[in-house]
Amino acid sequence: MCECVSIPREIRERCEELQLSDEQLREIMKRLLDNIERGLARDTHAASIVKCFVTYVQDLPNGTERGKFMALDLGGTNFRVLLIELGENMHFDMKSKIFAIPQHIMVGPGKQLFDHIADCLGAFMKEHHIEHECLPLGFTFSFPCVQKGLTKGLLVRWTKGFDCEGVIGQDVVELLEQAISHRNEVTIDVTAILNDTTGTLMSCAWKKHDCRIGLIVGTGSNACYVEKVENAQLFDGDRSKPYVLINTEWGAFGDDGALDFVRTEFDRDIDNNSINPGKQLHEKMISGMYMGELVRLVLVKMTNDKLLFNGQGSDLLFKRGNFFTKYVSEIESDKKGTYASCRQVLEELGLGHATDQDCANVRYVCQVVSTRAAHLASAAVATLINKIQEESVTVGIDGSVYRYHPHFHNLMMDKIATLVTPGLKFDIMLSEDGSGRGAALVAAVAARGHAKTA
Repeated sequence: MCECVSIPREIRERCEELQLSDEQLREIMKRLLDNIERGLARDTHAASIVKCFVTYVQDLPNGTERGKFMALDLGGTNFRVLLIELGENMHFDMKSKIFAIPQHIMVGPGKQLFDHIADCLGAFMKEHHIEHECLPLGFTFSFPCVQKGLTKGLLVRWTKGFDCEGVIGQDVVELLEQAISHRNEVTIDVTAILNDTTGTLMSCAWKKHDCRIGLIVGTGSNACYVEKVENAQLFDGDRSKPYVLINTEWGAFGDDGALDFVRTEFDRDIDNNSINPGKQLHEKMISGMYMGELVRLVLVKMTNDKLLFNGQGSDLLFKRGNFFTKYVSEIESDKKGTYASCRQVLEELGLGHATDQDCANVRYVCQVVSTRAAHLASAAVATLINKIQEESVTVGIDGSVYRYHPHFHNLMMDKIATLVTPGLKFDIMLSEDGSGRGAALVAAVAARGHAKTA
């Protein structure tokens, strides 16, 4: 973190509590592993914080998948329909279309939502002249679900502005299939329901067959990984196969106080002012939804203590939510000793009077907060690599923070290397469209299994 303009001692001291030592990270790993084991065990699952839900996905892509597959990706105000064709020599062809979900449908009856999805699915299939084919479909449904099988998922609660009545506690695959069959125009074989971490892992595993972990570091943070069937005590599927993917839901780690020893006043402020106080505490220290606000809280305190901007802040700086996470990436993208992006951000915030020293200090705060996020994510990934205990593991990662932050990848590579068991090799790769391509690959692998057993 060296700068051409040196960082004053007072600034460094204020940031010390946001810098985690390897000793602290190893303690976090120990606590996370204990949480994961509690989530996997039948006797402790109900009370566990890190739930470790079984996904029922047991097979990874091996390159022999062939044919046409569809994917449906529902996780926000838009949804996507995809048609993917897999051929020889890793040939991959993808066509997709984005459809909007109007506000009145997002908060209307559940039947109306699934009818709208079925209408759009039918239109897409007609457009691509596949309305007479019955294709396998993978359904990425990025809302909290309890899975009862590869094709059965019960909605726990709506998030992201959705509130469609008559869906909570219901099987969303069944609701989708009913809406499609009512139209009597197209037929679809829904072969799997999954979340975005599973899709991320599958998308990477198609290219790198040693991919065992799928990680999201974006608006939220979560991971799934390949677990031995004997360790997944709640798994009631095919136990003749050796593995099953586990969706950790590790964003909730720390909700029982396990992270209190490294949480700061800024983390507590973020949590107290969030829509879910006391929940998802691990996620709140890592993800893009909170990173910019963490930086803003540190900058406000330093400004009030006259360590920044000569004590002269601005209304925009003092307003919650005004320091976007993209600002962190932009500021850290400036070359050493230059502050063009930093000045642009500060001007947008009404801080045009900032000196070069202020710019260096702001960048330092951004680096400290984003480095802590990368190190926390690294400790969690290293926990899984050490648990999996395979000689070489690829970690598939997606999400806006990992994708757009200029140093996140290198920070993670360096820290995971420090924290993994000596002798274990790993690599990190950016996932390509986990929620779309990954969903189609889950369908393709399921279809490959059907072909074998047919």
